[in-house]
Parts: sequence; structure tokens; C-alpha cells
Amino acid sequence: MSTIAFIGTGIMGKPMAVNLQKAGHQLVFSEHFNQVPTDLIAAGGIAFPTPKVATEQADYIILMLPNTPQVEEVLFGTDGVEEALAAGKVVIDMSSISPIETKQFAARVKESGAEYLDAPVSGGEVGAINAALTIMVGGEESSFEKAKPLFEVMGKNITLVGESGAGQICKVANQIIVALNIEAVSEALVFASKAGADPTRVREALMGGFANSKILEVHGDRMVKGTFDPGFKIALHQKDLNLAISGAKTLGVSLPNTVMAQGLFDQCVAMGGEGWDHSAMIRAIEQLADHEIRK
Repeated sequence: MSTIAFIGTGIMGKPMAVNLQKAGHQLVFSEHFNQVPTDLIAAGGIAFPTPKVATEQADYIILMLPNTPQVEEVLFGTDGVEEALAAGKVVIDMSSISPIETKQFAARVKESGAEYLDAPVSGGEVGAINAALTIMVGGEESSFEKAKPLFEVMGKNITLVGESGAGQICKVANQIIVALNIEAVSEALVFASKAGADPTRVREALMGGFANSKILEVHGDRMVKGTFDPGFKIALHQKDLNLAISGAKTLGVSLPNTVMAQGLFDQCVAMGGEGWDHSAMIRAIEQLADHEIRK
């Protein structure tokens, strides 16, 4: 079993860390970024004051952080991961961040003799809890094979997409698809409800046909029940769509529906919903229709 420095124990990171502990790995944590949940310590985890000290103890360093600046700080800031890197250690960034800066981070980590994988995930809190995440990996195949047993503890669909940055590119594409599916389900349920049909029964009927999807199954249920406690916050999905939109501008690619979905998320934020689950995009559609499907 391996010793893993796991940095970032939020909504997604905590259950991922729990699954690694259950598999028998020794986990160490850094108190620099956030307070380590007490149940992870009770299960045998050890908290250290900085990423540097945690990295000194570890074979693998897994990051699960909100955004690019936090990853950069933990890796390269004062008392950061970089100060304790050496040959044989593997940095695995499972955050969703900029593909361009990921390539820069990978090059800098490799200069130390360590290895680097970008391995963002999809599946939300439920996928993290159930060890059923989709994991999209960029990096060297040898590093991927070395880390694959850890990925198999946290996920089911695990793919080496390509070289460094390819995992993050794949995650941005994933977030485009997820956002547009949430928007489509939101429109459909609001339309059906305002036309006089029961949205709960409409959802049940659609799940038996070609319109079925994981979004309709999981987030459609959230929509009809109005349960918007975050499994994945709107603010985080906005961050991912910003990466898509800025990347598309650089590439000269038009993403008209992605821009529209981002506008709906912006509308939710204006309603006070920055911390809502991203399925709450339906509230923006409801506001435009002057109709709430749960009434």
C-alpha cells in the first residue's frame, strides 16, 4: 500500500480520500489549505502543517482543489509541494483547472524528477462517494500505469486521454455537455409543467425513451423535488465554462450554447445561487417563464 498526501478534502475530495483509506492506503493531509475533517484523522490519517511536509511523507500527492490559482499555490507557493519533490514521487492533480497552465505545471514538476498526471473527474458527489467517478487522465503512460490502482479505488471509467493537459481538455468538454444537458432538461420540464402536465410523471416517462440521460435521472429528480444542496456548485461549473469559453476564443471556435448556459448560471448567481447545485439552473428558466414547476 502507498502513502498518499491528499490535499483538498471538500465535497468531492473527502469521499475520494475515504475510499483510498478504506482500500488500505495511508493518507496524510496538509492543514495549509483547509481544516482536515476529523473522521479522516480518526480513520488513521495524519495532518501536517504544510503541503511540503505532507509531500515529504508521500509516494503520491493528490490535489482536489477548486481552481487554477489554488493548485498553483499548493504546488509552488512557500512550503509548497515542489519543495519536497524528488524522483519516484507522482503528483496527481484531480482538480478541474486550465489546460494551458496544467501543461506549465507538469513541465515544472518534471524538472524536479517527479512525475505529473492531470486527472480531473466527473460524477459529482454521488460518484465520489460510490467510487464510481469517471477519471480523464493526461500524462505519460508509465505514470498512468503506476497510478492506475489508485484511480481504480476512486472510479470506474478511467481513460488515458493523451499527454499532459489532455485530461483537463477532456474535462472542459465534459462540462460543456453536462451544462447543455442540464439546460435541456430544465427547458423540457418547465415547458411540460406550464403546459399543464405533471413534471414528475413527464420525467418518469422520458426516462424510458431516447431522451433518457444521467442528467435527467439524477438532476431531473433534484429539479422536481427542489433539492439543490450542492453536489457540484454553480460557481464551480461557471469556472469550468469560463475555461471553455476562453479556450474557444483562443482557438477561434464558436460555442454559442455554452455561452447561453453560462448566462443562465449568471442569472442564478444574481438570484443568490452561487452555492446552489448546478441542477438549479432550472430556476433561471423558471424565472424567465414566470412559472415554478414545484408549485
